[in-house]
Amino acid sequence: MKFRRYSIKSRESKRLLFDISKRFAFDLQSFFTKKSKIEFIEIDNGNLILIEGKPLFFKTSNLLIPTLLFTEFHSCLPRITVDMGAIPFVCKGANVMIPGIVGVDGDFKEGDLLLVVDEKHSKAIAIAESLLFSDELCKIKKGVAAKNLHFVGDKIWNFATKLIEK
Repeated sequence: MKFRRYSIKSRESKRLLFDISKRFAFDLQSFFTKKSKIEFIEIDNGNLILIEGKPLFFKTSNLLIPTLLFTEFHSCLPRITVDMGAIPFVCKGANVMIPGIVGVDGDFKEGDLLLVVDEKHSKAIAIAESLLFSDELCKIKKGVAAKNLHFVGDKIWNFATKLIEK
């Protein structure tokens, strides 16, 4: 896969860290400084954002999502736990269906990002966008709960893990 990798200037880095912190209500500056090296890698459908060499976010024209490799961010997201039968489907890109959910932790509304974890080990397997409010999820018995945005084994995951291995 061909890609282009480039660094951004410190002024742009400062603004990006501020924008991300504001968007996710997460203080990135507690992990990184304004002088942290930020790089973009242009791949097929967007940009992978590396901060100090770590692939932490993926940005498309209208979406910014944390990667599954940004484990420090996981605690900031509401999470839904899926049963073991749902895992193969979610890890192939399927949306999260209500019957496969065995637990909900945190409050969220439609459009919020969610961390999807497996019930056995509580391992993060996907980042999804909620299609419902958390209190609605408990009342509905069928349908789609969340749109899968990024999952273990997708192009973002595979590219990012190869970067880390180098």
